[in-house]
Amino acid sequence: MFRSSALMAAILALGCANPLLAADAAKQPLTGCAAKRAAIETQLEQAKAQGNGNRVAGLQTALEKVKTYCTDASLTQERKQNVLDAEKEVAQREKDLRKAMNKGDAEKIEKRKDKLAEARAELEQAKRELEE
Repeated sequence: MFRSSALMAAILALGCANPLLAADAAKQPLTGCAAKRAAIETQLEQAKAQGNGNRVAGLQTALEKVKTYCTDASLTQERKQNVLDAEKEVAQREKDLRKAMNKGDAEKIEKRKDKLAEARAELEQAKRELEE
């Protein structure tokens, strides 16, 4: 009798805990391909609401490609490559700024500083996406 009571209590506890676990999982932000899919679906709903047929068609194509080809591993690899590319861009912009500073052209220096700031912002964005 005790054994079946313990079993019944365990089943009831799991049954009660299950909705709580589901609620906790729902609070967790989506990551990887699931996040990418959700973002496209959100944009798709907005495009439909605005009556933007061309955007709807493009987003539907993008959504199908994500559903078909996206894996978390491939997405991580793509994001790592984006970080590497952004790091190369920052290095190039730093080099360009040094050249401008050596020449002493104030206008070029300001332009190069702006380009470097933009490249650094893109690098930070790429790093944030990699962490998702």
